[in-house]
Amino acid sequence: MSNAIAMVDAVFDVSGELLPADYPYILWQALVARAPELAVDDTVGLLPLRTAVTEGGVLLPKRAKLTLRLPQCLFAYAQALSGLQLEVAGHALQLGQLRQRQIQPYPTLHAHLVVADADEVGFLSDVAVLLERLEVEGKLICGMRNALRCADRTIQGYSLVIHDLKPEASLRLQYAGLGADRNYGCGVFVPYKAITDLD
Repeated sequence: MSNAIAMVDAVFDVSGELLPADYPYILWQALVARAPELAVDDTVGLLPLRTAVTEGGVLLPKRAKLTLRLPQCLFAYAQALSGLQLEVAGHALQLGQLRQRQIQPYPTLHAHLVVADADEVGFLSDVAVLLERLEVEGKLICGMRNALRCADRTIQGYSLVIHDLKPEASLRLQYAGLGADRNYGCGVFVPYKAITDLD
């Protein structure tokens, strides 16, 4: 893995009640307003929050975590976010102290949305090409087509599970991600324990 940029997860405890359903874009803007150095690197990824969907948006659980995946060299810039209260579309989000988490290899990984304009067949073909470039071998399961609204556009793509990954390949995929718009959580892979629920 000598050709891979070392990445780590910057993890904050968070407290709040409600966020808008399409929170990633607005949340990213709130984060980089306080830590602008993070905005210069498009490999910085916002991991999706674990939430519960409600009519007014998404609810945060009591032990929610906000996680940024970023190059080790940028970790210090995330320190500026520790203890801050952010406003996300009129909703308060309180960040706790920052801790660093090393990325671990898992045989099955999941991304909620990998950006794609193609249909499912074309998407899987494009993913196969990207994985070959990364020298990553694994089995693909294409999930639901998803969309994320931003200020001036709508990002579209598919959820994706990749399984039967060897440890080095798993780390390489988590470090590199797939596709565009990593800042909004697209193409960011996290461990996945089951391959039957692809939502």
